[in-house]
Amino acid sequence: MNIENQNVESLPPIVKKSFWENLKDAIKGTEADYTTISIRKAIFLLAIPMILELVMESTFAVVDIYFVGKLGASAIATVGLTETYLFILYSVAMGLSMAVTAIIARRTGEKNTSESGNAAVQSIILGLIAALPLTIGGIFFAKDLLALMGADAWSINEGYKYTQYMLGGNAVIVLLFVINAIFRGAGDAAIAMRVLWIANIINIGLDPLLIFGWGIIPAFGIEGAAMATNIGRGIGVAVQLWVLFKGGKHIKVTISQLYVDSKIMLNIVKTSLGGIGQMIIAMTSWVFLIRILSELGAETVAGSTIAIRIMMFTMMPAWGLSNAAATLVGQNLGAGEPDRAEKSVWKIGFYNMIFLVLVSIVYFFYNEDLMRLFSDDARVIAVGAEWIQIVSYGYFIYGWWMVSVQAFNGSGDTKTPTLINVVFFWLFQIPLAYSLAIIFDWQESGVFWGMFISEIGVGLFTLWLFTKGKWKETKV
Repeated sequence: MNIENQNVESLPPIVKKSFWENLKDAIKGTEADYTTISIRKAIFLLAIPMILELVMESTFAVVDIYFVGKLGASAIATVGLTETYLFILYSVAMGLSMAVTAIIARRTGEKNTSESGNAAVQSIILGLIAALPLTIGGIFFAKDLLALMGADAWSINEGYKYTQYMLGGNAVIVLLFVINAIFRGAGDAAIAMRVLWIANIINIGLDPLLIFGWGIIPAFGIEGAAMATNIGRGIGVAVQLWVLFKGGKHIKVTISQLYVDSKIMLNIVKTSLGGIGQMIIAMTSWVFLIRILSELGAETVAGSTIAIRIMMFTMMPAWGLSNAAATLVGQNLGAGEPDRAEKSVWKIGFYNMIFLVLVSIVYFFYNEDLMRLFSDDARVIAVGAEWIQIVSYGYFIYGWWMVSVQAFNGSGDTKTPTLINVVFFWLFQIPLAYSLAIIFDWQESGVFWGMFISEIGVGLFTLWLFTKGKWKETKV
């Protein structure tokens, strides 16, 4: 039955509400069944909180680099180099989160709330296990890790404490990812949004206080930025756990479910391997690229770090829409509605494309102005502005890429995007970027153009593969 063409009287009450009432419901959270209401309404109710959640996350990233930027290019470079290791952590956390969202969404679509709670507990345990290696490495080997990435003397001797705090406290980052994935998969996107807002508002408030000091509070410098992040996100995780046990609108965990279930855990691990591999491939390719850039000086790394923060800020609404696609695909497949799942993806992809076309216009004309908001170093501005302008030439393709990838992930088919990433990132992007930057001496321009060409290619290919429809047959 075509939901879109039903008589208005037969639709759930939410369809009759005004835009502002629906917006209020989206932010507050609703018990709506996303497998039966209008697709447009389902996208709206899920995407709004997901967009606001990620906008706040990217706002913090931009504010954080703004304050750190006051400490100089080496401080910015320290953040960028530390993030190359955090990207590896993010790849594990995001890969695990993909599996968690897919499994929780599928159980929710099947109306199996008990199994949703069990899967949530096992995913949290796995998150803590995944965080342990980098915690140990960050606490005891921070200087060595920075030196390995080509850090300058200031970063190694002064900035290493930032690395210690960020890597040593990485468990809060992993849990923030995983537990919000639980809420999103269940359809409680509004809860995930509120948690991230709480965490990042605290981050933003503590950042200048701990970096520059005030009154009896000493100035911790770059170390203060890491302290603020860990405190803010730690409080966010505490709120997540409280809400999870108290019960959201679509999922609740009980004390009786606090045990290790090897069968469920194995299923999560099996489903997440593709997602983790998918993200590790993409993130490690970034590690190689930042290593090439570090050979060109701290200013080059600083410019690239600021540029990526700006890009992440503007991409967050698109990622929010894409996350909505993952939830809708998972829940509709669980409800036995594969055609509705596909229709949701095409609608979201179109919205994403329109948004990123508008962003591209801003990037093309105002790239230097954007960079000047964060640095007054001419070299840093030039490097970042060039990358932002290059990205503007094909940014709209990224919208389709993000949505089609999340459609695969939401269905539980994380293997296909992983194989695509191996080819386009490891076998194509890294050699191309290195050749253009080093062999042909294009310097950082070679890295930026290498990334642009490879990412346009992977975006178009992934969308084409999505149209084949094999993802509809995935079982989780």
